[in-house]
Amino acid sequence: MADTADSPLTLIIGNKNYSSWSLRAWLILRQAGLKAEEILVALSEPGSKSELLKRSPSGKVPCLVHGDLTVWDSLAIGEYAAELAPEAGLWPQDRAARALARSVSAEMHSGFTALRTHMPMNIRSSFPKEGRKPGVQEDIDRVKAIWRLCISRHGGDGPFLFGRFTIADAMYAPVVSRFRTYAVDLGEQEKAYADAIWSMEAMKEWVEAAENEPMVIDDAEF
Repeated sequence: MADTADSPLTLIIGNKNYSSWSLRAWLILRQAGLKAEEILVALSEPGSKSELLKRSPSGKVPCLVHGDLTVWDSLAIGEYAAELAPEAGLWPQDRAARALARSVSAEMHSGFTALRTHMPMNIRSSFPKEGRKPGVQEDIDRVKAIWRLCISRHGGDGPFLFGRFTIADAMYAPVVSRFRTYAVDLGEQEKAYADAIWSMEAMKEWVEAAENEPMVIDDAEF
């Protein structure tokens, strides 16, 4: 395999209004200062899967291409970005904080099925009375408990879960969007954190693009 050091980065993503996993990877790269060409493949359309398989071994988004190297899955992309830009501090420096950040990131990566299923990310819409299905409130309560735990232990130096922005914040950024779309009640500490995520310049850029997208995925609408 050729050396990738001087190769450009290319990030394949899905619709910005709906693709929560794409947002996670995109936000990580942006916050790390890693410039990447964006290739957006519209999801849930005829030919979407075959188009993705040309670029991503999993046939899913996101997928990062760096020279001859392909990295798919948001968390794997986050780990790779942390190695490319160690100065960005994408994981906390403190070992205990880093272990907690990895734990809550992995929990988001593998869990919260009810929340994801019944409250799909839809940035430009508002569904305050939707999504309250079995299991969703339990997922919401767990997310809020995670936020409070991380902030109380390690959030003293900034507005994010571990003070400064980390991969853990990228993993929960789409949940912030979901909580806005579905009007989920938040306590003072949780709202302050959600507002900090929503106020990020990178997040504002993504949201603006999502609001201007013409594509509609019916399964994510009510």
